[in-house]
Amino acid sequence: MAEKQGGNGPAKVPRAIYERELYRLQTELVKLQEWVRAAGARLVVVFEGRDAAGKGSTIKRVTEHLNPRVAQIVALPRPTERERSQWYFQRYTEHLPAAGEIVLFDRSWYNRAGVERVMGFCTPAEHQRFLRQCPVFERMLVEDGILLRKYWFSVSDEVQEQRFRRRLEDPTRRWKLSPMDLESLTRWEEYSRAKDDMFVHTDIAEAPWYVVESDDKRRARLNMIAHLLSTVPYHDIAPPELALPPRPSATGYQRPPRDLQTYVPDHAAGLGR
Repeated sequence: MAEKQGGNGPAKVPRAIYERELYRLQTELVKLQEWVRAAGARLVVVFEGRDAAGKGSTIKRVTEHLNPRVAQIVALPRPTERERSQWYFQRYTEHLPAAGEIVLFDRSWYNRAGVERVMGFCTPAEHQRFLRQCPVFERMLVEDGILLRKYWFSVSDEVQEQRFRRRLEDPTRRWKLSPMDLESLTRWEEYSRAKDDMFVHTDIAEAPWYVVESDDKRRARLNMIAHLLSTVPYHDIAPPELALPPRPSATGYQRPPRDLQTYVPDHAAGLGR
């Protein structure tokens, strides 16, 4: 199951079609959110894949119109010394959802199967223990009623390199590029073998992996969101009836003089001159 090399996929989705369908799907995600809240469901979505495969941008589109009190993004930093001494899954369990919540993991416990294995951040014994324990851990989550969905974003080596170059040249996105990202270019096959091994052990019936082809980010976002919606038995929850109350009559309040407050300078007024 080695990942493809060279980006010769289908044509890109036109922007107008993409934006129209994305808005429709995001409207359905709001309905899903309201169902999760009303039903007391617990939804976990795991986003994994190559560096620059489009995980982060897809998560942004998923959560764009959702309530951050309901849908939370978890992107954990490196483990502390104390966390490294704990059971490996321990620091992830505290971020699992309570009733009525959605948690999206921007990378997850699968770090051990990918970057930690390839970069030597864990021992072979720790890696093998992870492959044995992970299916047990995920079966426990599902048995307890958590809706667990796992997505692997697959990108070709050619497109990954193009995206790295764009990040390198764009000052607003350069922070996304780390020395470890660049090293992944030279370890493409090692990451492929690690991913294949991970799938063999963790692509289980209770929590299967779903692969998202992501050379075209627009297509990947639409496909992933549409699939997620198709796997959850949500339904429309009728919102409470709301009406704007009449504005009360004025009672003599007067606003303080403007010169008593400090205003932000009108930067926009100078644009276009």
